[in-house]
Amino acid sequence: MAGGAREVVQRVVDGVSVEVRRSGRRRRTVSAYRQEGRLVVLVPARMSRSEEDEWVRAMVARVEASEARRPRSDTDLQRRATELSRQYLSGRARPASVRWVTNQRTRWGSCTPADGTIRLSAQLRDMPGWVRDYVLLHELAHLLETGHGVEFWGLLAGYPRLERARGYLQGVAATARLEITDDDPDTDPDPDPDAADVEATLEACTPSKGVPPTVSV
Repeated sequence: MAGGAREVVQRVVDGVSVEVRRSGRRRRTVSAYRQEGRLVVLVPARMSRSEEDEWVRAMVARVEASEARRPRSDTDLQRRATELSRQYLSGRARPASVRWVTNQRTRWGSCTPADGTIRLSAQLRDMPGWVRDYVLLHELAHLLETGHGVEFWGLLAGYPRLERARGYLQGVAATARLEITDDDPDTDPDPDPDAADVEATLEACTPSKGVPPTVSV
């Protein structure tokens, strides 16, 4: 590869869609970042294919570890929802709001199609980014298809870590010996803030505080 020529290859590594860019100008460094929902890894053109494989897997792991540690605000969630909707749902799911909640103990995520709101349990903050993405994408799909039928799962079929993410969440709940079920989206608008505060205060006094939710999404 002469001069600054660049080779771009699309790959799937451990279920993650990765765009590998080889650059003749890059000599001694390997870097990775997200761009429009996909992971981009930059490597030197002189690197062998085996070295590339090793580095790409390492960078995927590093990015996911960094995302798992990084606090995410409601603004981050809204932005990520837009990216996921564009990537997997052709931009058709357009939530009015996406936010973290601390009083949601029986579900990882919930949505209200009537007003387009999505809520994710704050317990997801410490989980891998691809698990959070699955829950968020699951709720986005509910804005288009309220049930859990064939049409609904068809909307999620393009997510490369669908089954792995579901298994991860089921494993977390199974460790706590909790029953796993899938909930349908809420048909009523989100409760007012005062009601949520009361629910959270009551939960703080129960033995189940800190136990993972019983529902995968």
